[in-house]
Amino acid sequence: MKSPITLNEEQRRILERWSRSATVSVRCRERALIVLAATEKVSEQVIAQRLGTTRHRVARWRQRFEAGGIEALKKDRPRGGRPPSIDAAKIKQIVRLTTQTTPRHATQWSTRLMAKRVGVSDTTVLRIWHAHGLKPHRVRSFKLSNDPRFTEKLEDIVGLYMAPPEHALVLCCDEKSQVQAPGPHSAGVTPEERPRSDHDP
Repeated sequence: MKSPITLNEEQRRILERWSRSATVSVRCRERALIVLAATEKVSEQVIAQRLGTTRHRVARWRQRFEAGGIEALKKDRPRGGRPPSIDAAKIKQIVRLTTQTTPRHATQWSTRLMAKRVGVSDTTVLRIWHAHGLKPHRVRSFKLSNDPRFTEKLEDIVGLYMAPPEHALVLCCDEKSQVQAPGPHSAGVTPEERPRSDHDP
């Protein structure tokens, strides 16, 4: 078993931020988790099993980090053709438009409309929506937010659920003053009569 990797304060701060962020690419997030796990006294096989990846990939990114630090984790080996890419600003724009606006002549955004609006592919929009837990195209009414910091808060919450700190306890409280919706089994209310919302099963 190899000796644990030693991180300085700045390296650990960056890697921990990547591991919780919903805007960092899936590849960078996995690499950050690999390096953070490699700081413990565990084998590469154990790390691979914990993260659901291969021992070969763990060994590769551990070696690249030891050779090139944080910058090495950002780079993939050159491949043929031009790889698709999307920057953080474009991701935030898509999240902001989805949560704070509605398209012209429609009640909610579809992947096609959003893709045309921001100049990316339908698949890219769907991937970003999935990463942020957004499903405006699959509900009857999608609640918009006017909070200018909504995207930032959403990233923090999604990141917390995707990579919670060890022994973390996450509590959620949704308070709606003067509004009490009937439960699914309320007496005298049939499923057809019960109001529907984004959160109904």
